Amino acid sequence: MENNLITIHVEDREGVTKELEIPTDINLSLMEVLKGSGYEILATCGGIALCATCHVEVLDGADNLPEPEDNELDMLDTLPDADDDSRLSCQLRLTDENDGLKIRIRGSLQ
Repeated sequence: MENNLITIHVEDREGVTKELEIPTDINLSLMEVLKGSGYEILATCGGIALCATCHVEVLDGADNLPEPEDNELDMLDTLPDADDDSRLSCQLRLTDENDGLKIRIRGSLQ
């Protein structure tokens, strides 16, 4: 990766997939990157793992993400549609190792 730039693949709620090129040195969470890229993410808690409106399903690349902390797991446990591939995008900081990550946006819009 040149200039700390990675590509991730994002599937929106309608099933449309787009590639995003993201610099890994911007120190933003995946949730902030998605919001900044025009995706509808409520993020009502401001990114502190208390609302789960930034829920994503990791389709590929989960092995290169950090393990979820207890507060993220507790919040995911409250979601009826969460599974082993679920993460809160507010808790994910992307690195060069996340090049090629594939996610599907699942969070609520209510």
